[in-house]
Amino acid sequence: MSQKNKSIYTLQFILLCLSSLLFSSSFNMIIPELPSYLTSLGGAEYKGLIISLFTLTAGISRPFSGKLTDKWGRVPVMAVGSVVCLICGFLYPVLSSVSGFLFLRLVHGFSTGFKPTATSAYVADIIPQERWGEALGMHGLCFSIGGALGPALGGWVVNAYGIDVMFYSSSFLAFLSIVIVANMKETLEAKEKLHKSMFFIGKKDIIDRGALPAGIITFFSYTAFGLILTLIPDWSQHLGAANKGIFFTAFTVASVMMRFGAGKVSDRYGRTNVILVGLIITSIALFVISEGTTVNMLLTGAAVYGMGTGILSPAINAWTIDLSDPQHRGKAIATMYISMEIGIGCGALLGGSYYSDIIERIPQIFKIDILLFVMGIFYLLYWKKENRRKKNIEII
Repeated sequence: MSQKNKSIYTLQFILLCLSSLLFSSSFNMIIPELPSYLTSLGGAEYKGLIISLFTLTAGISRPFSGKLTDKWGRVPVMAVGSVVCLICGFLYPVLSSVSGFLFLRLVHGFSTGFKPTATSAYVADIIPQERWGEALGMHGLCFSIGGALGPALGGWVVNAYGIDVMFYSSSFLAFLSIVIVANMKETLEAKEKLHKSMFFIGKKDIIDRGALPAGIITFFSYTAFGLILTLIPDWSQHLGAANKGIFFTAFTVASVMMRFGAGKVSDRYGRTNVILVGLIITSIALFVISEGTTVNMLLTGAAVYGMGTGILSPAINAWTIDLSDPQHRGKAIATMYISMEIGIGCGALLGGSYYSDIIERIPQIFKIDILLFVMGIFYLLYWKKENRRKKNIEII
């Protein structure tokens, strides 16, 4: 059987997807409840820091996770990310001051700084290149299911048992993720023993220049996600939604549906063509969200946003790996994720700062973000044009 027709759904790949589903559920289940929780602690003015602090440490840790992924191994780096989620879930009820909460958000960011980087490299190791889009799409689907189940589960747990139990439940899901990862086979062939030199990061370890085009598009497209994580819980409550996690459930369901085929489409028709479509659809979603004055309109915007991200995510991930050197795959993936964290962090910090609990400002914030998507579209068109020109020169 050819590699192209061989099933990608091996036990190894299924376990990886299950681990990511649990990991995603762990840190996503608490997000919709954090703005009101911080307000109850007396820190309403710091809502913009809930996501931006998280993404700050996630971004800072990417060069380290990329280097460790390429040298120490995929499995231990994945495990580190889940361990951070496990510890933080237990500490939220203990450090119940504003400063303690913000400190934990800073620490919690290390989780997504480590696990997704190593996971993407692991997928590329066990899947043939011509199936990367499909595999990353299906893995992203599982990650998104966690993103849908988590907030809904978190809202239910808070209503039934209180917010402390929600934090402990987050830790339990992270523990299950660790159990799976600990029993997975390492795929890095030239694995090295952990050494202090691996924690020294030079300029060449931070950014993979080849993967920068994917990083730039990632930045533009993920500013919206930072806004959504920061503003949508309050906007949902303002419009009368009973569960603040309902937006995340709606957008994730739509994203999951798109991921079933989006990765395969990028394998067949090209990453950049699919990314362009995703950028356009996501910008339309932001307009719908900004114009919505009812819960139904909000959910419509969530569904369209889910469609856009479901198209974008696997194509961008696969494009990043396409642009990378196999020996520095971890660094390339880390570059893309650094861009993602900067985008999310900027969206959350700037959007949250301008918002300042003035609910009427939320629609105009989303409209402003559409301009960044337009910039992303123009950049991608420019890159495609330049890439064709270089190829023509090489042929000549």
